Amino acid sequence: MLQRTDVFIIGGGPAGLAAAIAARERGFDVVVADGAEPPIDKACGEGLLPDAVEVLARLGVEIPSSDRFPLQGIRFLDAELRVDAHFPAGQGIGVRRAVLHESMVERARKVGVTLLWKTPVSGISPAGVVTDGQTVAARWIIGADGIRSRVRRWAGLESFRQNQSRFGFRRHYSVQPWSNCTELYWGRSAQAYVTPVGANEVCVVLISRDVHARFASIGSEFPTLAERFASATLTSSERGAVTVSRSLERVYRGIIALIGDASGSVDAVTGEGLSLGFHQAFALADALEAGDLRNYQAAHRRLTRRPALMGRLLLLLDSQPKLRSRAMRAFAAHPNLFARLVAVHIGNTSPGHLASTGALLGWRFVTA
Repeated sequence: MLQRTDVFIIGGGPAGLAAAIAARERGFDVVVADGAEPPIDKACGEGLLPDAVEVLARLGVEIPSSDRFPLQGIRFLDAELRVDAHFPAGQGIGVRRAVLHESMVERARKVGVTLLWKTPVSGISPAGVVTDGQTVAARWIIGADGIRSRVRRWAGLESFRQNQSRFGFRRHYSVQPWSNCTELYWGRSAQAYVTPVGANEVCVVLISRDVHARFASIGSEFPTLAERFASATLTSSERGAVTVSRSLERVYRGIIALIGDASGSVDAVTGEGLSLGFHQAFALADALEAGDLRNYQAAHRRLTRRPALMGRLLLLLDSQPKLRSRAMRAFAAHPNLFARLVAVHIGNTSPGHLASTGALLGWRFVTA
């Protein structure tokens, strides 16, 4: 039985594996423990924005070309209005969550991370991590165990500055993609976003504030989508999850740090959750190398700022149909404005560009 390690990561999802790979490449001995076994699936939109693709490459994670679909941009659709913009640099990819997880597991194994699957953690103590009735001593303990993180509770880090929930449901359809964009459809009480994940498969996610929302409502909310899928074959069952906009006061205490959804999250409609976790992994590795988790706290707040801003904007458009209609008319009349917003969304911008985009967007709202 393992007696000790430098870094013990609780949770073997994408954020935990990213942290493990980044720390291992800094020379740390790293253990990942999870009660599940790979591949670990999750109800998500399965689209990776260009910055997420870039960070995956830095981690050395390779996804076979046959298991991914290239994404060139983002498209918004609301009633009769449609606007789209290509990414200003790089490309995104659509990839099944299980495929992504398998690729990350393989990379972690290759760099020498110790992977303990079907190994639930029952607690933490000053002596280390308790699993299988034994305690593993660790210099650092990382909580990567998701939205309902037990590590966060054990560490006394459940002080939220913001906490707002919605509900998401996912399906896959066997149909040839009709676009090389991730599409976001706005409805009366829900959004649907569509991501091609293969040459003959798309992922559809329905997100709503209504816990009772289901794909049965897609015909009334999104008739265009319902028509596209009328004769398509389902390739997965409906799967649901809670999506949370959450900000924590702190993401570390003593030798314990949180990463990914355990450390706070943005609404799934942003498509930023995985990218944020991957960037946090490098910031955490830097802090571990420096021996000071205060550096991680500062980096975490900086990394979260832009995705949180975009999340608030998209949720505002969701809750204010008249405002959304004005925004869509402004985007349709000035496509360069939507292109600037997409550049902000994927982080391909400077603070000055962000400020000027906000000012221009406000002006176009007035004149739309």
